[in-house]
Formats: sequence, C-alpha cells, structure tokens
Amino acid sequence: MKKLFLNERFILWIILLNACVLCVQESGINVWWVNALDALCTILFCIEMIIKHAEWGFRKYWSQGWNIMDGTLVMLSLPSLVYFIYPAIAFNLSFLLVLRILRIFRFFRVFHLFPNFEKIVKNVGLAMKQSFSVFIGFGILLVVFSLISCAIFRNAAPAYFGTPWESLYSVFRMCTVEGWYEIPDAVVANSPIWTIHLVRVYFITILVTMGLIGMSIINSIFVDAMVSDNNDEVLKKLEEIEKKLENNL
Repeated sequence: MKKLFLNERFILWIILLNACVLCVQESGINVWWVNALDALCTILFCIEMIIKHAEWGFRKYWSQGWNIMDGTLVMLSLPSLVYFIYPAIAFNLSFLLVLRILRIFRFFRVFHLFPNFEKIVKNVGLAMKQSFSVFIGFGILLVVFSLISCAIFRNAAPAYFGTPWESLYSVFRMCTVEGWYEIPDAVVANSPIWTIHLVRVYFITILVTMGLIGMSIINSIFVDAMVSDNNDEVLKKLEEIEKKLENNL
C-alpha cells in the first residue's frame, strides 16, 4: 500500500479522476455517486499525505514546494469531506465549501512528471531575468502610447480611451494584433474628416512598432534565453571534439 501511494503514476490517475469529477460537479450534476467519488479522491489524497509524512518526516515533506502546495490543498478539501459525511451541517460550512474549487490547482502536479520539467522551469526563470530590461522598455512605451491616446481620443472613442486604464488595455490589444482595425475605425467614425488619415497613420505606427517589431523582439530574446543553456552544452561538446581532433593530429 505504501509503494502504491508513493507511486506518482497512481497519484496521477487519482488526479485525473478528480478532474473528471470536478467537471461533472461544476456542470450541475450532483448525484450521490459523483459526490462519493469526490469524497473518495479526497480520502486517497489524505492517505497519500499521511504516508509521505511517515516515510519522509514532517520537515522533509514541507520543505518541498510541490508538497507544500499539495498538502495545503488537501487540508482545504477537508470541509467538502465533512459535508459528504454530515450533510446536515452544510449551512455552517458553506463559506468553507467554496474553497474546494482550489483543488483544481492540484492538477499542476502532473507537470513535474514531464521529462526535464525542472530544467524547463529553470530556463524560464533565466529567460525572464535576461529579458527583464526589454519588458521594462516595452512597458514604458506601452504606458506612453496609452497616455497619448487617452489624451487625444478620449472624446472620440470613450469606450476604448475614456480612462488611462481603458487606453492601456486598448493599446495592448493592438500590440497583440487583436482589434487592430476595430479600435481605429471606432476613433475615425467620430473624428473630423481632415484628421482621418492622421489617425490611421498613428495607429499603424503603434501596430508596427509595438505589435510587430516590439513583440517580435521580445519573443526572439525570450526564446534565445530559453535555449541558451542547450547552446552552452553544444559548444562545450564541440570544444571537446576539437581538442580530441587536435590531440589525434
């Protein structure tokens, strides 16, 4: 039994079963066997946590990030288990039962079963650090264009540029090439005829500089930083091969 609950694949199947049960429950189907499966999954997760505490000890268990997340979610799931056993106290626990939706985050545990997942996470962190200055620069340009757009087009298109926050969201939508024609058309519809071409040139400038060029630069830098670790390993292997060839000559 201990080996079974320490087997990540067995726990993965329980997680997938729990995901199906939650989908059924959130669809409004609350028949007794669905609630029973939900309670069974919660009991199995509690058994897993108890066995891991007995196997590794309290300190080691709570020193790992995945266990901290999982143990916290298991404890938050206990009110739903109490509700299943004693439904008469449902009213008193109603404010706690809403926490059961947090169990969805348990499904993130499947990620650490993927090959080289920890290495991927590490590379993402390195990529974020190396791209930090680029993100800051992009954010500053985004704020500048948002404030300019808010000041100029507040009256022409209040739905998009009525406040700085709405303007920021609208400009960001254009940066992602989403609504790039809807927003300018809404502004042009309420603008004087002689300004129509200027308005379109302004939004084309935002689309090209921020959407096409800016986002492309961010993507290229981020991807390059993600694979830089692999490139370093390839370069080391090439250097080793060159040294061997030189020694043989």
